[in-house]
Amino acid sequence: MSVALRNAQRAVPVRRAPLRRALCALRAALGASRFDVGLVCAGNALMQRLNGDYRQCPEPTDVLSFPLHQVAAGELPRPRCRDEYNLGDIFLGVEYIHQQCRETGEDFDDVLTVTAAHGLCHLLGYRHDTKREWEQMYQKEAQILEELNRLTGSRLRPLTAGLF
Repeated sequence: MSVALRNAQRAVPVRRAPLRRALCALRAALGASRFDVGLVCAGNALMQRLNGDYRQCPEPTDVLSFPLHQVAAGELPRPRCRDEYNLGDIFLGVEYIHQQCRETGEDFDDVLTVTAAHGLCHLLGYRHDTKREWEQMYQKEAQILEELNRLTGSRLRPLTAGLF
């Protein structure tokens, strides 16, 4: 199955091919390779609008996930037809992420990948509203990033490291 990646902003250059490859490897680490995923690289205006519309928080953010299926954390959807082999869409706030990276000195491409992993976990039912949920999501992010690190030689760590 595929990763449909769309760059819907012009503020920040995005290296799409490495991001697509990383998301494919992350899907495989989650056992979800047979599912399609949409990934949209968005600017602050779009992220602010979506965050306001769907989370009642009208400010830009780093990632928003819109799952096609409602599943418990760690479960894969059980599609009944070909059209249901889709996990949903991830919106990466690349302009927001780029601004954060400039402030912290972190590598932009690495943070994009880690943020995409976080969004992918959200598509598969992982949440971080409570400490228990955060611990479960953190463990899953660490596991799939470890697999990506093994494949690529990188040293990526989960996005939610300091949440609780």
